[in-house]
Amino acid sequence: MSAYPSFADPFTPMARFEGVLARRVLAWIFDTVIVAIVVALIVPFTGFLALFFLGALYLAVNLIYRWIGLARHSATPGMRLAGVELRDMRGGRIDGATALAHTLGYALSVAFVLPQVISVVLMAFSKRGQGLTDHVLNTVMINRM
Repeated sequence: MSAYPSFADPFTPMARFEGVLARRVLAWIFDTVIVAIVVALIVPFTGFLALFFLGALYLAVNLIYRWIGLARHSATPGMRLAGVELRDMRGGRIDGATALAHTLGYALSVAFVLPQVISVVLMAFSKRGQGLTDHVLNTVMINRM
């Protein structure tokens, strides 16, 4: 038996999801700024050659940053600062494979307009505030326990 409540359970308190969308946006802004700073710090160490592949460098740093944060803590540093974390529907922390899948799903959704719009609409209007990747992977963002 899991020590965490199942979020698929209809009796799970909805307080777990209150304010998560705003906190998620805050976390995204914080994480984006941190990734941009790391990329800016890396560029001079490449003799500024990284400027020629800046988009690829940003993508790589962003994927690694998010994957490590989610795999270790079920939250990126921005999510921890905002007081939210990603859980599976059983209520447990996500594993490294799910963290990687979530990170890749996020990257794909922001790479194309339609999946990004669908994800934002789902976060804003679904009962538990799940984005497209969350629905596919059966994960949920909650207020930290």
